[in-house]
Amino acid sequence: MSETAAADDITSLISGLEHLAEEFVSGLDARSDALRAVPAEFEGLNASLASAGTSGPFLLFQIILTVSLVAGMLVLVNRWLTKRTDARSVWRKFLASIEAAALALVFGFIATQVLTGAGLPMRTLRLWAVVTIAGFLILATVRFILMASRRTETPSRSIHLRALVRDLSVVVAFAIIGVALIATLRLWNAGPGLEDLVRTGLVGIPAYLLFAAVAWRNRRTMAVAAAGPRPRSRWRTGLARSWPGIIIGFLIVTFLSTQGALTMGRAFPGSAVLLTGLMFVAIPHLDAMIGSWARRGLESPDISILAAAGRQTARFAVVIIILSMLATIWATPLADGFGIDLGQVARDSFGLALILMATAFLWNLVGTAAGRALRPELPAVGEDAEVPNAPRSRLGTLVPLLSGIGKASIVVLALLSVLVSIGVNVWPLITGLSIFGLAIGFGSQTLVKDVVSGLFFLIDDAFRFGEYIETSGAKGTVEKISVRSVCLRGTRGTLATVPYGQIGKIQNFSRDWVIEKLAFRVAFDTDVEKVRKIIKKIGEDIAADPELAVDLLEPLKSKGIGEVEDGTLIIHAKFRAKAGQQSLIRRAALTAIHSAFRENGIRAVPKPLTANPDAA
Repeated sequence: MSETAAADDITSLISGLEHLAEEFVSGLDARSDALRAVPAEFEGLNASLASAGTSGPFLLFQIILTVSLVAGMLVLVNRWLTKRTDARSVWRKFLASIEAAALALVFGFIATQVLTGAGLPMRTLRLWAVVTIAGFLILATVRFILMASRRTETPSRSIHLRALVRDLSVVVAFAIIGVALIATLRLWNAGPGLEDLVRTGLVGIPAYLLFAAVAWRNRRTMAVAAAGPRPRSRWRTGLARSWPGIIIGFLIVTFLSTQGALTMGRAFPGSAVLLTGLMFVAIPHLDAMIGSWARRGLESPDISILAAAGRQTARFAVVIIILSMLATIWATPLADGFGIDLGQVARDSFGLALILMATAFLWNLVGTAAGRALRPELPAVGEDAEVPNAPRSRLGTLVPLLSGIGKASIVVLALLSVLVSIGVNVWPLITGLSIFGLAIGFGSQTLVKDVVSGLFFLIDDAFRFGEYIETSGAKGTVEKISVRSVCLRGTRGTLATVPYGQIGKIQNFSRDWVIEKLAFRVAFDTDVEKVRKIIKKIGEDIAADPELAVDLLEPLKSKGIGEVEDGTLIIHAKFRAKAGQQSLIRRAALTAIHSAFRENGIRAVPKPLTANPDAA
């Protein structure tokens, strides 16, 4: 039964492709015939203008006058509102532009009533008035999105952004004029050949070439915008480098798609094409703006975890909305051609989008809660974090591990939910995974031992991130903690991965405090009391040093003669310091003792070499 259904689907697909090919060939013939009839259609357009009591040049003059009056009113009102409200921020300027557009629209309709009488001439002038207002709002929106983050950029970056806005405004204005011109031809019932000539030759090809030129000229600005703020991931950097090429490739594909749709009699609206192009240019800037807004919510203690997670999810929501708009614009004609039920596709897509949105929100909720919990572990703003992998608290060690487990669980549940939403029976999959897990439990005793041992190590708080430990197999700074193993970074940079089951005994050198012991071999006739005073004075000097006293818990003291070996006195000294911070104090003490011994004539004796008397 399933093989028969698959064969029927393949047959219907082939039939649909053949139908599209035939439709495309017939569409090419129809466009060629229409282009041959352009002179006759132009004469018919002049006759329509004459019957309405106007002419082409006079109507063009009225259009230019209407656009000039409306644009002039827009500029004057916008400047007046900007000065009256002291609109210095980008948000206020954008709101002032909307208010100016509303007032200019009323003025434009009044002006068209004065310039011409009722009928097609008035509808034409009002069309151009509305197009002028719409173009102004589109340009204001583009400027708002591109320049919203200008305050956080360098002066040179702001100059490049202004250049991008200027070049893009020229392209958008040209495209809007082209859309209005095509709408005017339709309003006057111009023939398909004349409309096709204007759409493709006078508007489409120049607009695409201008758009591609803007993308190439401002490729570095677009690449920086697509890269986003630092730190940047590797995939984001690669995407940023190829973003201008992606835009140009999108323009080529869009041009071919629009021409193919036009040939088959399913022309895309010019406004939809323009909107899609602007979306591609504005997406990185919009993402950077929302990302900055979400980052402020994450860093602000006055915003709750739920609100901060909602801000983080807003970036994903924008991606979903943009993909939905693109699918609506470009996939609908293709679905109509193949006979796909758009209602069912829309319902399935909406359910899938809800699952993805819930997954993104839960993911960001876990990440935000972990970030808030780890905030005390991070250095304060302006603080010089000399050691990037400084030891963390127990909370700072457990939170990243729990966060990773929580995110992995969310992804698994999301995948199962997606499979259920598309009609896949997941119970056999869950049963199979359970049996697989049981087999692993019986067959991989070492893995179970590693996981259980790691659980008890973490419960006992045996080690934390950034601490220096020594196990039976390796020693180093704890750099990564996973479910099965711990990674230790050695003093020479080597990274050792030690499974928990093989750790054995742990020596932690970074917990609480350490006692550092020093030993000095001096001549037998050395004044021991003099050495004691020298070491005591050095200990007092170290304790008075503000840089070293912070980590010093007990000052350097002499413990006297520890032992006598081969006619040599071995004098011991010690101090107590914070764990992991004793090295600087030790170096300072040894340097000072070396200088003091030379100044006071105290002779150090090297340790004698032992020789095997039978070696001869």
